[in-house]
Amino acid sequence: MAFSYTSSFKDALTALRREGRYRVFADIMRQRGDYPKADFHTDAEGSNGGGRPITVWCSNDYLNMGQHPKVLAAMHEALDTVGAGSGGTRNISGTSHYHVELERELADLHGKEAGLLFTSGFVSNDATLATLAKILPGLIIFSDEFNHASMIEGIRHGGTVKYVFRHNDMAHLEELLKAANPASPKLIAFEGVYSMDGDFAPTSAICDLADKYGALTYIDEVHGVGLYGERGAGVAGRDGSMGRIDIVEGTLAKAFGVMGGYIATTAEIVDCIRSFAPGFIFTTSLAPAIAAGTLASIRHLKQSNLERERLHDRAARLKKRLMDAGLPVMDSASHIVPVFVGDAALCKSVTDVLLKEHGIYVQPINYPTVPRGTERLRLTPSPAHTDEMIEELIVALNIVWDVHKLARAA
Repeated sequence: MAFSYTSSFKDALTALRREGRYRVFADIMRQRGDYPKADFHTDAEGSNGGGRPITVWCSNDYLNMGQHPKVLAAMHEALDTVGAGSGGTRNISGTSHYHVELERELADLHGKEAGLLFTSGFVSNDATLATLAKILPGLIIFSDEFNHASMIEGIRHGGTVKYVFRHNDMAHLEELLKAANPASPKLIAFEGVYSMDGDFAPTSAICDLADKYGALTYIDEVHGVGLYGERGAGVAGRDGSMGRIDIVEGTLAKAFGVMGGYIATTAEIVDCIRSFAPGFIFTTSLAPAIAAGTLASIRHLKQSNLERERLHDRAARLKKRLMDAGLPVMDSASHIVPVFVGDAALCKSVTDVLLKEHGIYVQPINYPTVPRGTERLRLTPSPAHTDEMIEELIVALNIVWDVHKLARAA
């Protein structure tokens, strides 16, 4: 009898649905100039929103730069100047002057010699970490246990020795470093802001240990760039430790409001990654209009603190109102506001009701993004979320919490 491929696929999806972890895409249309408003059309299970207005509370466009007039104007100009696509890989006709300028701007943002663009933040982590493991014989990587899946995949693809240290636990990290062969090359990989809990890495303490044990430092600033530091260089920029970080990885898709990923580091490391990383070499480069829009976004945020200040004000107000309402907001020092649910099926049910009955879009965060039993809502306020929107959210959450008989804050 032939193997039943179809039943295997169906069984896998059934198991996901049974656990409450089946992911549903909400079909929305953001409204230019009226963010965070959007129109909800349909989801993957066929629920019809009919273009109903909703408020988005889970976007990573943290500073609304995806709607900024300077960004849109730059993209229109580039589109009219050079057309839509880049025309190839970076090595074969796909390097435009927009790409070159953007890489220089990113290097300047982080105070590094050079920058290198990728098609996404996932690819930049995966390609860079895997390639470093192949270039540095015997490399040992020390990885924070809460690192993003893209970092985990990159380390795995590198096939090198890896030690996972307890989250932000400097004593454990030093214990692992001390036990490693002093002659082996080492790299400490960590994030500036951990996106699901909203806490910061102790960047200076990590750099101290790297200096002590001769390790390179690799920071994922995906949720920090644009948002922290005087010019938006990230958490390490805010902490004064950017100059001690060897490799900075970031995204163009969150605070900068467009798409893509990058690293900023020494000219030699950039040259090695661009020369040896398959994820860079064999991928069509970013569209010039995307590079142009990101360039405008970075230049604006280097000069303007208004967006950052407003975001942090909104996050602080939202946290206070959640606490006032007795809702279980998880401790977070950053702009990310997680609200604890603790069950995958309940988490999805809560978000379904919020969207369909209250016009509030929040995506459930379930395993494997977070550990089982820590399922949550992940709220991301922005400069454009008003006091009225916050109050509407609190009212809706109170209703949904009572209907689902969910636990309140202690």
